[in-house]
Amino acid sequence: MTLPYSFKLVNEALSLRKSGYSYEEISKKLKIAKSSAFLWCHKIKLDEKAKKRISGRMAIGIMKAKEIQKIKKEQVIKKISDDSDNYLSQIQPNQENNKLLCSFLYWGEGEKNRNAMVFVNSDPIMVKCFLNLLRSSFTLDESKFRGLVHIHEYHNDTEIKKYWSKITNIPLNQFSKSYLKPHTGRNIREGYKGTISIRYYDYKIALELGFIYNRFAERLIK
Repeated sequence: MTLPYSFKLVNEALSLRKSGYSYEEISKKLKIAKSSAFLWCHKIKLDEKAKKRISGRMAIGIMKAKEIQKIKKEQVIKKISDDSDNYLSQIQPNQENNKLLCSFLYWGEGEKNRNAMVFVNSDPIMVKCFLNLLRSSFTLDESKFRGLVHIHEYHNDTEIKKYWSKITNIPLNQFSKSYLKPHTGRNIREGYKGTISIRYYDYKIALELGFIYNRFAERLIK
């Protein structure tokens, strides 16, 4: 009967294992199945030098796997980014779309106040987006805007007001006295500029935004 593998091949595998080669390395080097490499070599006691080599190779393998995973993720992110750009390139901004988007932001971040339109947020990008959409959707009287910042005791009130005035394009003289929020002092958020509450005194706009998102939601869930 012919043996599937020669004694010479088995001995080579044993020698490689004693030198600290992994089963996968032995499999590739000798062109045998990984299961065969394990079957022949799993009883071998490794010395410290061999253990160190295997540990080192494992660490390298983990690093390579992470790098490959990183590259794959970057490729996925780029594709999604490109697809998103392509999708957005087919949408032309107009007053109708802007008003709908504005109503969605108001639905999520606005106070349901029937006497005025109130939008509260700490994200300057979201605040800018909302105000740009609002200003492009309605004919506004800028003097009806009011700003109120919510700050902690570690904030500089004047600097925070100037910051939000620049973000919102609401003059400083239209900002109310700041609201000081209680703070334990345990965690100070680096770069945190507090929260801005934007109020526009026109209940009709608040009603219209509310009706738009409610009616749209009703159509979606029917």
